[in-house]
Amino acid sequence: MNSNAKQIKYQLMWQRLAAIVEEQAQVLLRTAFSAIVRECSDLSAGVFDTRGQMLAQAVTGAPGHVNTMADSVQHFLSKYPLNEMQQGDVFITNDPWKGTGHLNDFVVVTPCFLHGKPVALFCATSHVMDIGGLGFGPDGTDIHMEGLFIPLLKLFSSGTVNDTFMDMLRANTRQQLETVGDTYALAACNDVACKRLREMMDEFELCSLEDLSSYILESSRAAMLDAVRKLPEGSSTYCMTIDGYDQPIDLVATLTVSSDGIMLDYAGTSPISSHGINVPICYATAYSVFGLACAVASEIPNNSGSLSVFSVSAPEGCVLNALPPAPVSTRHVIGQMLPDVVFGCLRQIIPERVPAEGASCVWLLNLRGATQDASRGRYGFTLGFTSNGGTGARSGIDGLSATAFPTNLNGTPVEVAETQAPLIFWRKELREGSGGAGRTRGGLGQVIEVQSTCDKAFEILASFDRIDHPPRGRDGGGNGAAGFIGLSSGRLLAGKGGQEILPGERLLIHTPGGGGIGNPKHRLPAHVANDLADGLLNEEQARSLYGSEPAGLALTAETC
Repeated sequence: MNSNAKQIKYQLMWQRLAAIVEEQAQVLLRTAFSAIVRECSDLSAGVFDTRGQMLAQAVTGAPGHVNTMADSVQHFLSKYPLNEMQQGDVFITNDPWKGTGHLNDFVVVTPCFLHGKPVALFCATSHVMDIGGLGFGPDGTDIHMEGLFIPLLKLFSSGTVNDTFMDMLRANTRQQLETVGDTYALAACNDVACKRLREMMDEFELCSLEDLSSYILESSRAAMLDAVRKLPEGSSTYCMTIDGYDQPIDLVATLTVSSDGIMLDYAGTSPISSHGINVPICYATAYSVFGLACAVASEIPNNSGSLSVFSVSAPEGCVLNALPPAPVSTRHVIGQMLPDVVFGCLRQIIPERVPAEGASCVWLLNLRGATQDASRGRYGFTLGFTSNGGTGARSGIDGLSATAFPTNLNGTPVEVAETQAPLIFWRKELREGSGGAGRTRGGLGQVIEVQSTCDKAFEILASFDRIDHPPRGRDGGGNGAAGFIGLSSGRLLAGKGGQEILPGERLLIHTPGGGGIGNPKHRLPAHVANDLADGLLNEEQARSLYGSEPAGLALTAETC
């Protein structure tokens, strides 16, 4: 086989792997019991070679999950060597430091065997709404208060379920049906992926993935290095202040570009919090490298090869490198801010590629309370309702409204939420005027209004940010509107912590808007900006339609 034909074959097999893991994710999506997985896609799936290197990830999935899974598989292989695994074995953990950063995500790994020999590993992750403890909120002061901690264990052994583990799981969740069902869904999606990989390997007459793995990883690394080497070398530093729990937190990063890759160091970042907003380094790394990949070379596939070009460090004991037994339940509140910090550094190098600050962290309404059925107890329902703010403005186009970034969770449909819990959503609409003004405007946030329908109180386990420190505009652009949480009675609620909404009260949520870019006086008419961003106009045509160009106007096409 000549080199061109060989390369074409490798590309075909690479695309086939991508299709397999996407089917893996879709199986999980369609068999999961929890609405946050079924409706919001809070999950990830991927395939790994026998050395634990990620080869492909599903498009359906959260970046934080995907990039932490890359570490998780290595931890499983350290405890359970590949040569000791048996067909039908399935492994599980929710260890925040060896999984996805908090206890509410289960990581399940399954070795794939072909003709009695292990040839790959499949890994899947999804969120479970209740794992015991105080509940999914930031109130805990150590990891032991936050729920059931599952070390690296066997979920199945040679095809036989670990009944002892399943009994422990049922006894430590308020939502037995959903939590147990989601666990089996994770195992099932891996099983389907194993079947599809065996079919592919038989079709292409492969007995191992070693050559394909080398091709994928080496090609991806070389492509990412090439993209990095086109950037100017040097260092830049950025600081972003966010609300924190009881005092503001500074996220400080220094980014260094060299011919060997990009290093990101969080020295100078605030120390850990006494409450569960802290971030294990695996999760901080996951969202940092995601931000880098988006800005530097978003077209290059995400795998262990492309990720190897980036390195991330943070001092032990800072809020981005919390060590056990620190509380980490809502690590996403800070972890999802990190792409904005990365963009702040890159703005000094490639300003045209990165947006202004946005809402960043998903505004997840963790609601729980009683139902009309008194036998179900105080917590008859637990609901995770995902909502989002606006993204920051981009160089040539406005920010996106009510859009999840850097996570990519779908918003929970109101119709689904109202079937899952005794709640009515009176409003869920765009928050007019919440995007920061500018030559290009920040995206809009949302207004949400919700009330109990069963004359019983319910709780919100709040974990929100950008209330005291809204997203900042740049280059003369305005800040996005700050977030808000309160009641229809006029009482303000805290942005973090468990709080009660009494019968008859309505919970009011305003998610933040994104920051703007540039002087608002130089704003393009909407139709011109949209046509420019869509490639329907070039710069000369846009200026012609706009008229004389105001001083300082930059008609830069979207590149991010």
